[in-house]
This record gives sequence, C-alpha cells and structure tokens, in this order.
Amino acid sequence: MNIFVARLNFKTRREELEAAFAKFGEVTSAKIVKDRETGRSKGFGFVEMANDEEANKAIAALNETELDGRTIVVKPANPKAPAEGGQ
Repeated sequence: MNIFVARLNFKTRREELEAAFAKFGEVTSAKIVKDRETGRSKGFGFVEMANDEEANKAIAALNETELDGRTIVVKPANPKAPAEGGQ
C-alpha cells in the first residue's frame, strides 16, 4: 500500500521516515519529495508497505503524531491520475 505523509519537518530524512513505519512492518520504499530547483524538502513524502494490514496499522498509529517536532498527517495515497491525452 502506498501511504501519503504530510506536514513533515523540512529536516526529516528518508531514513527517519522509513524507521517510523518499519515499526509496523516491512517498508518497501520511503521517499521525501524535494523541490527540483533547490533540493529542499517540500514537507511531504510517500511510504510503500508490502502488507496492507501492516500499512493500515501504521496509518492508524502514526496519523496526528509527532515526528521530528512536527505533527504529521498520514493517510492512504490517492492513486496517480493517468496522463492527459496519451493513448
């Protein structure tokens, strides 16, 4: 399951994000979205977990909790919309 994580501290690293979710199960990937121009965090990211049950437990446990001094928002990610015009 792909999980959206918002309100991240701009100093939070991918490894710290991954570690927070790894307490609940196998994390297959963790990514913090960065600005292309500056390389600075945009304050949100995505975590992919192999097991949906573990992912749901992580969402329930981590939503509205503190990570690196910020209260984070954790919820299932919306599927990426297909690109316009391509067939």
